[in-house]
Amino acid sequence: MSYLGIDLGTSGVRALLVDEDGAPLASVTRPCAVSTPHPGWSEQDPAEWTDALEQAIGELRDTAPTFADLKGIGVAGHMHGATLLDAEDRVLRPCILWNDTRSHAQAAKLDGTADVRELSGNIVFPGFTAPKLLWVRDNEPEVFQRVAKVLLPAAYLNHYLTGTHVADMSDSAGTSWLDVGARAWSDRLLEAGDMRPGQMPRLVEGSAPAGQLRADLAEKWGVGTVVVAGGAGDNAAAACGIGAMAEGQGFVSLGTSGVVLVARDGYAPDPESAVHTFCHAVPGQWYQMGVMLSATDALNWLARITGATPAQLTAEVDGMRAPGSVRFLPYLSGERTPHNDADIRGSFTGLSTATTRADLTRAVLEGVAFGLRDSLEALRSTGAAPEALLAIGGGAASRLWLRIIATAFDLPLQLPAGAEFGAALGAARLGLTAATGRAPEEVMTAPAVAETIHPDQDLVAAFDAAYADFRAAYQGIRAVQ
Repeated sequence: MSYLGIDLGTSGVRALLVDEDGAPLASVTRPCAVSTPHPGWSEQDPAEWTDALEQAIGELRDTAPTFADLKGIGVAGHMHGATLLDAEDRVLRPCILWNDTRSHAQAAKLDGTADVRELSGNIVFPGFTAPKLLWVRDNEPEVFQRVAKVLLPAAYLNHYLTGTHVADMSDSAGTSWLDVGARAWSDRLLEAGDMRPGQMPRLVEGSAPAGQLRADLAEKWGVGTVVVAGGAGDNAAAACGIGAMAEGQGFVSLGTSGVVLVARDGYAPDPESAVHTFCHAVPGQWYQMGVMLSATDALNWLARITGATPAQLTAEVDGMRAPGSVRFLPYLSGERTPHNDADIRGSFTGLSTATTRADLTRAVLEGVAFGLRDSLEALRSTGAAPEALLAIGGGAASRLWLRIIATAFDLPLQLPAGAEFGAALGAARLGLTAATGRAPEEVMTAPAVAETIHPDQDLVAAFDAAYADFRAAYQGIRAVQ
């Protein structure tokens, strides 16, 4: 038997086939294009998703004999996107993606509406789904009047696979229409967003069956009866793939952006800190995460303007020591947690004629670490208390950077063994759980730890002091920008 995890990313679709033990069997990735017709806009044609999926399935069918034994499918997708369907399930316009900022005015107004933060558990960001629909209402009224269903990207693929309108709790928690504590659509939030309950898909838990693969697709793909799971938003799926399921388990992701995510056994929102509080992909669980917008992107920026590669820059840094006098604020594209400030910009402070390129690199590594600590402190303010975090993402290849982050956090960072522990694996695990009825905790286990990076206790106090300077520098730059 085999199970399929589909990871719908902004840049493409990845299809991962696993066996009944969750071990990878085969993987295929196909690209998708993003359109930016105006500054701040980011859109995608949903046909790109289904075309990429069919291409990936075709290759798996031709190259992986176990594909014929497919029993379950789970879909993970980038969150917050607004896919608008008419009464005949036709797509009305390109999907407005998570990183689209055109609805900033609608988001601000909705965020100030009574009960919205209290029920949704979150600040209303321009990237969320509800303000996107208000933008469509205000700017494309003829489209808005024809909207019969709003589906998130993963839910749109669920619809393609099953023929039904169904979404999971974790993905739906990022719409500003879901009562995240009650795990149900909120009449009050829908009213505030000028939407109707009938325009929402049916809700299921991510590990529960959402439907069965359409008979015509099953025949085309050469498979039998296949259960499709509710699926998950991308970060919830990544948590499933890495086994971050119970209270205090989590990870720090050093990608283009940075994420600190911790699973929670209960619902403890703190929207004032810009912490995201979302339903997890399994019943009775939630997760919280802080997001910084420029993590490895900050190092890539420095490499670009200095004519070096990131590896060359980090090779110049002379190992682990107390932070120097140069500070870097990593707000190259604004910041999410804890500032919720789209206008703030980055800076170097403490420069002198003696400052070297290596000093700038060290400051960038430390600045990103302190930005991630902002997210960790925001999570801790809600009661989250991780004892260690798994480290994932491209930046985790730098042991020096991990030592800096571990010391800034005063928390061990664990490197997972193996290469397969992301959203596609989490989605496959959800498909396996839905198809077999196995308990999620049996399936969504943590990977073996290949290495643990411990904080340098001799430097923790120095990093604490430097973090206080970093926070003061933020207040200073905010006052003049």
